[in-house]
Amino acid sequence: MDTLIPTSADLAGDQTVISRAEAVRPAVEAASNEIEDKRRLPPALLDKLHEAKLFRLLLPRSSNGIETDPVTFFHVIETIARGDASTAWCLSQAGGCAMSAAYLDLPVAQSIFGKDPRAVLAWGPGPRVKAIECEGGYKVTGVWAFASGGRHATWLGAHCPIYQADGSPRLDPNGVQQERTMLVRTEDVQWTDIWNTVGLRGTASDQFALTDFFVRADHSITRDFEKECREPGPLYRMGAGTCYQVGFAGVACGIARGALDSFVDVARNKVPRGMKSPIRDNAVVQSGLAQAEVGLRSARAYVLQTMAGIWKDLSAGATISIEQRITVRMAATHAIHKAKDAVDFAYNAAGATAIFENHPLERRFRDIHTVTQQLQGRLSHFETVGAWMMGVDADLTFV
Repeated sequence: MDTLIPTSADLAGDQTVISRAEAVRPAVEAASNEIEDKRRLPPALLDKLHEAKLFRLLLPRSSNGIETDPVTFFHVIETIARGDASTAWCLSQAGGCAMSAAYLDLPVAQSIFGKDPRAVLAWGPGPRVKAIECEGGYKVTGVWAFASGGRHATWLGAHCPIYQADGSPRLDPNGVQQERTMLVRTEDVQWTDIWNTVGLRGTASDQFALTDFFVRADHSITRDFEKECREPGPLYRMGAGTCYQVGFAGVACGIARGALDSFVDVARNKVPRGMKSPIRDNAVVQSGLAQAEVGLRSARAYVLQTMAGIWKDLSAGATISIEQRITVRMAATHAIHKAKDAVDFAYNAAGATAIFENHPLERRFRDIHTVTQQLQGRLSHFETVGAWMMGVDADLTFV
């Protein structure tokens, strides 16, 4: 009898791709201090990530990508996050951005992604931006920030509301202003270094600007996967938003996994001041560790089981439903916050050991709290999910 319950094979993902991530992880971990200090992914590490094709996980095969499934994507991002959260964040962001190739005419996608094995696209929001229609394309002006991985990217995406040549908004049939993402070469923008942050320092999520810059029409896309998508594969019937949710949940779970493992090492050996036995002998700590572990494992499993079931439907020809998107949003946000809870336990239970700069727990504490401050970690996502469940009019922008 057929069942929608995912099998162990479904939850395991593509082991070849995951093994490549495991092979790179020691280099990621070894570079973590340099990443933190310089706020960049170093060239030698970028070489290894490109050699393993980890920037091409969600890129279509037609553009020389891997076009993997979201379960494998989660595993890869989680694996890298155990070594360094900033590196994993950059890979997750680049993965979602690379799905843009599915919306471009094939020759353009080949030019941007297919012919350049080191192609990386990065982007970020910009509240005061515009693209004005002109002959052959658009004139683009504005400032965009939070462009994670932009400093090692080859292309950047500038999200813009569209205006007609006379300055009036270009509206869709429903009266909503149209928006498109303009793809420009990295060397064509003006950078501003703004990324002095508590955590995820190595993502270099800086600010870039364009002034009256011409972008060809065929170098622009809509991020609505149901309108212009050219690729028929199941990955492109659910959109980049879902993959972002899964990927950044993977970042959080990887941070937490590393934190709990690091804490166990501390607990086995540290005898707190005024105490006679190691932390590991404390019953409260023992109970807290078990609860943190089960919280992390169960939240992680919910993400994986959810995506495995959806992937089965997509592979059979379906398009992701709103109900499924709601479930992914719920699972991903829950995983991020359960990961934070696990890291908080490890950091607090380790005592003063964890407060020193560059200690694994100190770094992971800062990184996970930066993840929760980002869009993907908003607690308001639960409000959206709850409203939808009860039939209340809900804003599904980030679902």
